[in-house]
Amino acid sequence: MNKMNSLISGLSLLTILSIGSCKDFDEVNTNPTVASKDQVRTEYLINQAIITAQQDPHIAERAFVRYWKNAGHQQREGSLTIGATNNDWSTDYYSRMTTKSLNPIYQAIALAKENIQSGSAKPYETTLLAVARVWRAYMLSELCDVFGVVAIEGYEGTNPKYVGAKEAYSFILNELKEASEVLKTSVSPSPSTNKEVTDLDHAYGYNATKWRMYANSLRMRLSMRLSEVEPSLAKSHFEEAVAAGAILNASNRFEIVEKDGWDELTGVMSREWNAQNLSATYNNLTVGLGGITTARQLKDARYQSHIKADNYLGVRYDKHLPLTTTDPMRGFYFDGLPATIDPRAYKTFIVTGDTLNPQFCFYPSWNLGLVKKTEYELKNNDEKKTTLVKIDARFTWNAFVSGSWGDLNAINDLSNIGAMPRLALKYRNSTSKRIFFPEWETYFLIAEAAERGWTVPMTGKAAYEAGIKASFAYHGADFVDEYLSSEAYNRVGTSVAWDHTTEPSPTVTMSYVDGYTKQRGSYTYRYPEAKSRLYKKAMNDHLTKIITQKFIANTPWLPLETWSDHRRLGLPFFETPAVEKPLDNMLQLTKTNYETVSIEFYPQRVSLPSVISAGNKSGYTSALQALGGKDGVFVPIYWAKKQ
Repeated sequence: MNKMNSLISGLSLLTILSIGSCKDFDEVNTNPTVASKDQVRTEYLINQAIITAQQDPHIAERAFVRYWKNAGHQQREGSLTIGATNNDWSTDYYSRMTTKSLNPIYQAIALAKENIQSGSAKPYETTLLAVARVWRAYMLSELCDVFGVVAIEGYEGTNPKYVGAKEAYSFILNELKEASEVLKTSVSPSPSTNKEVTDLDHAYGYNATKWRMYANSLRMRLSMRLSEVEPSLAKSHFEEAVAAGAILNASNRFEIVEKDGWDELTGVMSREWNAQNLSATYNNLTVGLGGITTARQLKDARYQSHIKADNYLGVRYDKHLPLTTTDPMRGFYFDGLPATIDPRAYKTFIVTGDTLNPQFCFYPSWNLGLVKKTEYELKNNDEKKTTLVKIDARFTWNAFVSGSWGDLNAINDLSNIGAMPRLALKYRNSTSKRIFFPEWETYFLIAEAAERGWTVPMTGKAAYEAGIKASFAYHGADFVDEYLSSEAYNRVGTSVAWDHTTEPSPTVTMSYVDGYTKQRGSYTYRYPEAKSRLYKKAMNDHLTKIITQKFIANTPWLPLETWSDHRRLGLPFFETPAVEKPLDNMLQLTKTNYETVSIEFYPQRVSLPSVISAGNKSGYTSALQALGGKDGVFVPIYWAKKQ
């Protein structure tokens, strides 16, 4: 069988294996999965591979929202945060990404090579081949970062063998290096004469220069993954990539437009039944950070009476809120708006009950009573379940930890979706662009590289501040210059100003209200101490600042990156889930040890779907070998922290 017949055979297999394909997309591409030899085109295959990776709502809800956003602490929810995976979710994601994204991208590479070798290639075929190699590198890295292993070969109808991240990353980084060099001189198809080709690339229109920037930025991201385990290799790849030119402005951002409906272009966060409430992590990182007052940010009169004093912690309900967590705000209900907060917070999450805000999300639209509910009850802990207090949650700012609340659930309904800020509508109604790689990430990567002493084109401070400015610009947030000079600490003891590296005092005296006696008093607030942090060095050094800002900037589009940074560095500070009662999938976390954290309190990967262990036993054996013998959620992958 020659290479072209092999390609057609592989595409037929793709049709058989595919799950839930997109009809409209297949029609646009003349349905290449059943195409004749003359109809198969490289650009069709690349387009299918990229669009599928956008994730339709079925896949996105499982992978992007319930796995990545939970593990990356970009929203308040359970599942992977508390060690729980779902085999059906994992199977759906894995099957779709392999059969509908990796399979066609491998076929695109084979077809482009065949065309070039046979002399039938279009003038821009070399660019298409390089683009396909770049996208294959991204998809392999995505799967490897989720599962800890990936098959580099085996997407042409054969059962694959799996390799660990060490081998996979070696292949991926070299692919990006070689593809970048090709894109440096290869010819781009012209939008005026090859519109049918350029329209199939929703990111860059097959512009070789922009694809090269993405290849270099992606190489920077992935080489930084290896910074703790193979620093010399990471340094070498990073320095070459940054010198070759990366994504440094919004016009070169890798992003793909979202569209309403139900296909691969529908928004990844669009499912109405997903609450997507503010996470405790995001809240602790942004409250107090930057020193910009709420009064200056939310100028409308409806907000002003709800703004609290700067040294106020809230109302303490320590008999109704879980205390078995490292969240420094445990036991507190904040009955208003914080005095100061990062200006991007109110752009990303919308104040509770602020229904006049055009970005307030009324999802689920079929249950507006639930969405608009602002009155909640705390019950007395008695057989009659009488009411202790009624709470009006309008214009309040709370983020409660997930996990097990145990018996507290019976006397507390503050975990309702309407009691906490939720993600802004613009991220949920399929009117934005899904960001795969933004300019601010490039800057924060450069800042970290500079901090490590690597050769980069700007100082760590300059890159750090450029990343913040780019993020502020994206959100349309004000006060960036004032923000950059702020020495105010957030709730975990980190400030913004690069030159301010003084650690906060371990404790600070704050005012609060006792929820049971209604008396005002003083409370000794404690910043997370070393035993409660995976990153032991400090909470206000340069690396902490960089990753804190990267986390805020990457919310909500890049949860896989926030999860990966935490797995790699233990930064930023992630609170542990509540454990009022044992967590079925995280029995290692208990009431007696929750304050002394370990990597086993945070998910490290997703277990492989059973379709692999059942249907590809030799492949599963190779995966287990690469993972060190155990296919578990808390097994750290190669580049992650081990303790």
